[in-house]
Amino acid sequence: MAGGGQETRTTLAEIAAQAGVSLPTVSKVVNGRPDVAAATRARVEQLLDLHHYTRTSGRKRRRSGLVDLVLAGLDSPWAVEILRGVEAWGTAHETGVAVSAVRHGNARPASWTSGLASHETDGVILVTSELTTPQLEQLRGAGLPLVVVDPVNPPPPDLPSVGATNWAGGLAATEHLLSLGHRRIGAITGPADHLCSRARADGYRSALDREGIGFDPGLVRGGCYRHEIGFSSAGELLDLPDPPTAIFAGNDEQAFGVYEAARQRGLRVPQDLSVVGFDDLPVARWVSPPLTTVRQPLAEMGLAAAQMLGELIDGLPLPSTRVELATELIVRESTAAHGAGQ
Repeated sequence: MAGGGQETRTTLAEIAAQAGVSLPTVSKVVNGRPDVAAATRARVEQLLDLHHYTRTSGRKRRRSGLVDLVLAGLDSPWAVEILRGVEAWGTAHETGVAVSAVRHGNARPASWTSGLASHETDGVILVTSELTTPQLEQLRGAGLPLVVVDPVNPPPPDLPSVGATNWAGGLAATEHLLSLGHRRIGAITGPADHLCSRARADGYRSALDREGIGFDPGLVRGGCYRHEIGFSSAGELLDLPDPPTAIFAGNDEQAFGVYEAARQRGLRVPQDLSVVGFDDLPVARWVSPPLTTVRQPLAEMGLAAAQMLGELIDGLPLPSTRVELATELIVRESTAAHGAGQ
């Protein structure tokens, strides 16, 4: 063509043909849309640069005013506490929070990440869910900032994450029971593949070791963090020929199940059985007796994750990619000295 200027400019359709992609895909790159694979985006951007096209950068595009909070489940008071912290940040920053759940075992395990990558969101907070390499690559390829709370599996060093001092919490819970004279201390753990579960169990074992008490695997049961597991596991422990005099439950929901197992056997808490939980859910102080538990700062963890995400969205460097908030033993009325009921 003669004349130059617009007449000689390569069209987006021609760029699409050169890149081997569709015209809508090129349009997405030009407009800064996140739902384009990283390799495809790089190939198209190289051609756009070559032909001097200007485009909206995904990093520089105007914020949508929405972040996604993805939880492993929505039926737990634990999740509600995390949400409270994220919502507090969202309110302060005029940002909406879209809440969804991901269930494991899906036939298409990356489907939930596909959904996030294809709609307008400024970033993602993922809570207590396993993140596979393909899922992580999909989110990063979409240019979505991501922060993980209480990761199930060890996150990559460059993936920002927020957690709590689970090992120290398990240690403190068990040391408290040892200080009350208990020596046969049962433990109910969470899922074996969860980092937090293993850390709490390791804290339990470390406290026993420090006291010179051998670890007895027969006093340990495990499963998910649900009332039912606490109930069934405590039942097995309390039906042993030589049952424990105290039980450290992996979370408060399990501890409430322990209460019911003890009640059905005519055992009193704490006179006949001391019980310690983990989390310090709001209801823990209102059950009877009020539950001794390890406080995990759940709302603060949600807030910290949201603050980190906000910095990532703004393109700011993080002081650290790992934030670990302190746990605290809260002593109430579910624990007593060994033999207190005799």
